[in-house]
Amino acid sequence: MMKTLIDKNSSAKFNVVDLGQKDYKEVWDIQKLIHEKRVQDKLCNTLLLVEHPSVITMGKSGKNTNLLLSPRMLKQKGIAYYEIERGGDVTYHGPGQLVGYPIFNVKKGLAGIRPFVNKMEDAIIQTLAKFGISGEKREKMIGVWAKEKKICSIGIAVKRWVSFHGFALNVNTNLDHFNLIVPCGLKNVTMTSMQEIIQGEVSMDKVKHSIIDSFGSVFRGTPTIKCLDEII
Repeated sequence: MMKTLIDKNSSAKFNVVDLGQKDYKEVWDIQKLIHEKRVQDKLCNTLLLVEHPSVITMGKSGKNTNLLLSPRMLKQKGIAYYEIERGGDVTYHGPGQLVGYPIFNVKKGLAGIRPFVNKMEDAIIQTLAKFGISGEKREKMIGVWAKEKKICSIGIAVKRWVSFHGFALNVNTNLDHFNLIVPCGLKNVTMTSMQEIIQGEVSMDKVKHSIIDSFGSVFRGTPTIKCLDEII
């Protein structure tokens, strides 16, 4: 069977799939399917957006001491736990948090992994600005801060020059769940959310639209909204 390749100008396009609320493991498996298609040039860059039920994930450089409850105790609280292949340490995902998984070729037009992460941070900062929140980067750290607290965590994996995993932006997140971990393995870091800063609930749909626009601007691409079954 002849392999169908994507357009040579695909770096100027990217798919966006809104998965709504979906289980972490299910989305992890979806990422792997899309990653393989992107590696084979059967699919252009793709951004997945999702909210997960409560889950804690440990990156490949994480330390168990940064998990303040055992996986068994987390399970009793209804919180799943996974050890995964992304970079970074431990983090929390849950309702009210917008998680984005950009499955992008980081070599074509992006000049490598660190510039790719920088662009992700820029897209988050641009999004926050649309809600009147001043976000910033910190030297030698990954993620985005606001009001001296961390509002967005970033942890990716790259295989065969294609990224997966991504960012977690606290929108209306229950910040109490971060007390179960040492967020990102940084002992002196306090997490915040858009809701906490604005002092009111934030429209998740508006944040999603802003993220899509910001990714289009920062990555100089044209987003196309797709359903999951159109690309896998």
